[in-house]
Amino acid sequence: MRLASPRSYARIAGFFYLLTFVTAVPFLFADNLIVTNNPSATAANILAHPSVFWLGFVGNLLGSASYVVVTAMAYRLFAPVNRTAALVAAFFSLAGCAIGVVAYVFYFAPSLLLGGAHYLSVFNPAQLQALAFLLLKFAGRGVGISLVFFGFYCSLIGYLVFRSTFMPKTIGVLMAIAGLGWLTFLWPPLQSGSYVMLTGLVGEGSFTLWLLIFGVNPERWNAQLSAAPAA
Repeated sequence: MRLASPRSYARIAGFFYLLTFVTAVPFLFADNLIVTNNPSATAANILAHPSVFWLGFVGNLLGSASYVVVTAMAYRLFAPVNRTAALVAAFFSLAGCAIGVVAYVFYFAPSLLLGGAHYLSVFNPAQLQALAFLLLKFAGRGVGISLVFFGFYCSLIGYLVFRSTFMPKTIGVLMAIAGLGWLTFLWPPLQSGSYVMLTGLVGEGSFTLWLLIFGVNPERWNAQLSAAPAA
């Protein structure tokens, strides 16, 4: 099916990509409630700021939903370049979103454990705090695994942008670098590097802004679609 206006698809993708950045802000505040290797202080922070913790959880879910839209739009845009690569990229992205949602369930669970429900009275406060902290650790590992999948996704999108005729190759290079940055989550010692966040922000941010402001060149997109092999 031929797109009447691929630029509109690009702008939709850019808008929802931007939304994933915006929805990440509440999580940054919520993440500050977690005190390294200190379950009791972490529990106290969560109980003192329940709305911040809740907004972090909701922000993550909205971000995942937005990324699903981004994935669908990106597939439609880059299938003319290489349908197989675009499909594999979409798989990695959707898998990353699914893993992330499971991780967010673990992230939210401590608020239930620390909520003071009567049936939890069989545990003493220290046990509940330790269990809540363990669940947060599980959530963090789950998010790390999801970022590996997003790393493959960004790398493939970077490749597709580079091979396309309707977007600048520089954007593709920056997206590929961002993907390589997220792939460092395969090795835990590299996860704390601030450069990973920087490469992600620069690469994905550039891609997002280009989609929002310039979109794609519709004539070149249609020409590449016409030249693409039939599905």
